[in-house]
Amino acid sequence: MGHISPSLGNLTSLLRLNISGNSLFGGLPPELLLSSSITVLDVSFNKLIGEFHELQSTTDSMMKVINISSNLFTGYFPSTTLGIMKNLAALNMSNNSFTGQIPRTLCVDKPFFEVLDLSYNQFHGRIPLELGNCSGLRLLKAGQNQLSGTLPAELFNINSLEYLSLPNNNLQGTLDPEHVVKLSKLIILDLGGNGLNGKIPDSIGQLKRLEELHLDYTNMSGELPSALSNCSNLTTLILKGNNFQGKLTNVNFATLANLKFLDFRSNKLTGTIPESLYSCSNLIALRLSYNNLHGSLSSRINNLKSLKLLALSHNNFTNITNMLQILSSSTNLRLLIMGGNFKHEIMPDYDTFYGFKNLMGLSMNDCSLYGNLPKWIVLNLGYNKFTGVIPPKIGQLKSLLTLNMSFNNLYGEIPKSIGNLVNLQVLDLSYNNLTSAIPSTLEMLHFLSELNISYNDLEGPIPTGGQFSTFPESSFIGNPKLCSPTLVQHCSLADSAPGPSISTEHYIDKLIFAIAFGEAIPEEEAISGYQNLQVLDLSNNHLTGENPAALENLHFLFDFNISNNDMEAPIPKGGQFCTFQNSSFIGNPRMSGPYALCLTTIVLQ
Repeated sequence: MGHISPSLGNLTSLLRLNISGNSLFGGLPPELLLSSSITVLDVSFNKLIGEFHELQSTTDSMMKVINISSNLFTGYFPSTTLGIMKNLAALNMSNNSFTGQIPRTLCVDKPFFEVLDLSYNQFHGRIPLELGNCSGLRLLKAGQNQLSGTLPAELFNINSLEYLSLPNNNLQGTLDPEHVVKLSKLIILDLGGNGLNGKIPDSIGQLKRLEELHLDYTNMSGELPSALSNCSNLTTLILKGNNFQGKLTNVNFATLANLKFLDFRSNKLTGTIPESLYSCSNLIALRLSYNNLHGSLSSRINNLKSLKLLALSHNNFTNITNMLQILSSSTNLRLLIMGGNFKHEIMPDYDTFYGFKNLMGLSMNDCSLYGNLPKWIVLNLGYNKFTGVIPPKIGQLKSLLTLNMSFNNLYGEIPKSIGNLVNLQVLDLSYNNLTSAIPSTLEMLHFLSELNISYNDLEGPIPTGGQFSTFPESSFIGNPKLCSPTLVQHCSLADSAPGPSISTEHYIDKLIFAIAFGEAIPEEEAISGYQNLQVLDLSNNHLTGENPAALENLHFLFDFNISNNDMEAPIPKGGQFCTFQNSSFIGNPRMSGPYALCLTTIVLQ
């Protein structure tokens, strides 16, 4: 914390200065950049601000590595300052607010320059042709800026490039096959999130060292080139959000033994899943959602022992029972997304889901499935045709974060056991036929940030504890029998003090027990079960008989009222009874005093 002292630049024996991650503020003293001794300067992850000024020196700077990333610098990086840094090998300016165009002098008289990171700034304009003069550059990152125009041909003259990352800019044009082949040492190519068009050139297959290819969310089209099969070192292939078409069988995935992440979602691919894909034994994540694929899975998918995420949603896959039976042997599978397939098929039997030992998330929404709801772990079963009640055992799914059963034909009560899902963040039971009261156990869901139980037939007061005060009215609309001070339908006295048919669990947080319109105080055995009871109001009824001795054992009872009944016999003197006022007992003409006061009450008076 604090400012950087300019005197650090005068320390003639100082070779490396690393003061990163220290919450430093203020500007960067020019003395550091002009130092005759410092070769490595790292001030990253601070709160440094300001612009860089033109620096001139009669001697060349000794600086080899400059890391000023993750600060608050603004303005442009002056060319004269770069001009004196002839020994520069690495410059990291990422994650700041630099503006203007990329300096054209970056590579002038810098024979050792290898690393340039300009990502996450506000650079605009075209990529300068002069970058092609960085003959020794190995890493070039300029993603998340506002760069425009086409990829200059000169850029592909840097045959030393191993890492080229320019995602999320406004670049346009095509990938010239004659240019791509020049980058024979390329390991990572990331051009996603730009306006590129055209096909993936066949020359991509000549990049034998390529490990990651990111061409997601461009406007590229055409069929997948078979030449991708030659990129045998590929670990990551991300082509999502494009207009690629044709069949996956164009690529022989059996040659891509190192593949770990494959994402082709949101394209126009057709056909079936090729058998060769099941040879990618190191695959961790496979995403093929939102295409036009059909058929089913082969049992060979169990060869993918490392597979943790499988997303096949919104295709034309069929036979859900067969697919789940096959996948149940994929013991490492964590997340399975299959919604938008299996139209109008029957929901599989419960036994179908045995074997998913590590599955944490399953989405089968928008399948128009019908049948009884199985008792197993669910995340998203919305927009189906399930009938029956929600099984109470759902409360055993303690890891559940999201539960969506909306737009079905479920009926009965909301299970109280849902209150056991202590990690639940989203609960959507809207558009069903659920009845009865909202269980107060839902007040125990302290991480619940989204609740939707609208358009059911729920009744009674809306709970007020837990997260309920944070939910909007839209969470409850379409339930005309629900009441709340914030709704059009306010709660009456009868609503707020429910009759004996309402379980005391509705008030478990406040430990309130109220009986209205009753005929007798409960038996002693029943009262003994409420050792933590704090409030007991039985007033204005027709209760008869004596006060059970067990009432004296309610040591937390601070509010007691049995007025206006037909009680008899002496008022108890033990426990908390000496603390209650006369008004707690009036209206019982056959009840005899005296109304005792506790010793502490007398002393305080």
